[in-house]
Amino acid sequence: MAYDVQRLRAQVPALAAGTAHFDGPGGTQMPTPVIEAMAETLSAGVSNRGRLTPAERRADDTVIAARAAMGDLLGADPRGIVFGRSMTQITFDIARTLAQGWGPGDEIVVSKLDHDADVRPWVIHAERVGATVRWAEFDPATAEMSPEDVLRHVGDRTRLVALTGASNLIGTRPDLAAVARGVHDAGALFYVDGVHLTAHAPIDLAAIGADFYACSPYKFLGPHLGALAAAPELLEQLHPDKLLPATNVVPERFELGTLPYELLAGVTAAVDTLADLVPSDGDRRARVLASMVALEEYEDGLHEHMRSGLESIPGIRLYSNAARRTPTETFTIDGHSSEDISVALGQRNVSVPASNFYALEVSRHLGLGDEGGVRVGLAPYSTVEEIDRLIEGLRDITA
Repeated sequence: MAYDVQRLRAQVPALAAGTAHFDGPGGTQMPTPVIEAMAETLSAGVSNRGRLTPAERRADDTVIAARAAMGDLLGADPRGIVFGRSMTQITFDIARTLAQGWGPGDEIVVSKLDHDADVRPWVIHAERVGATVRWAEFDPATAEMSPEDVLRHVGDRTRLVALTGASNLIGTRPDLAAVARGVHDAGALFYVDGVHLTAHAPIDLAAIGADFYACSPYKFLGPHLGALAAAPELLEQLHPDKLLPATNVVPERFELGTLPYELLAGVTAAVDTLADLVPSDGDRRARVLASMVALEEYEDGLHEHMRSGLESIPGIRLYSNAARRTPTETFTIDGHSSEDISVALGQRNVSVPASNFYALEVSRHLGLGDEGGVRVGLAPYSTVEEIDRLIEGLRDITA
């Protein structure tokens, strides 16, 4: 069955205001089933997890369901799903924990393609223990990053390689599986920032080869929190800082304090919504894969239309040029500040932000400095009509 964008749009109340949202890479608008699941959890009554009272069971069941949902989304073991305040917080926690075993002579590889959440935690903790940080670079002209661009920095002293699944600024999608093979051949761990990629493509943790895969549900129709997937056997080997009375059971040993049950209910509803983007038979994992394949095809078509329109704008400079990338474009226009473009589009009810979007190393490597550029990103509810409004607005601004 073909992807029906209007079917999803009818479930997203924020779209009734008429704004064309191209700010999806920073967070998507929420469908009614997700909103209702969160509200119902808050109104039904929950307490700390347990199996004695209805409130305890409701809390416990909510957590178990959310782990199962994320497992189905990512092709991961639910026993290895960790929830946290954000992907940034989780990555800092994992970096701090892994750094307990690092020291002088050890090497950590990060990339200039990454959001700072998959850079700074590793750099800070590596430098704190005297480990060496090595930087993988992409080609700023083509926006390409080959496996060799990463693996040339990997050797017998490498302890971890951190790499994005897709750049949140320019969309570039590295060959994660090829990088994973080289990383594992060196005996190192592979940490993937999947925040931007998860919203646009079917994910299979085993096929990717990531030891850790971190993402953010609010980028794929869910609420604001972060999630990490890893093999429970790997998590068993790690001993994060925690309170003395807190359980040492995996994955709970990584989750500090009481979990936000209402947000976890929203996670489950978001995954269920994704699984139903294109109604099909089978278990939820099969339906998620079918829906994400259809969504990726739909977004690729929209992306082609958007790119063609952007290329027609006088004076535009496009920085998203990799052959394999998400439907995300960052650009500048000669003679116009990126902030002014964003404001002018906003006045036309077209939401297109301008920034470095915390992809600081990417922005600097592209020659955009700390200011960044204008970013347009597609979401599951984006339409051709909205793209035409975007292009028309840009033509008016540059006329």
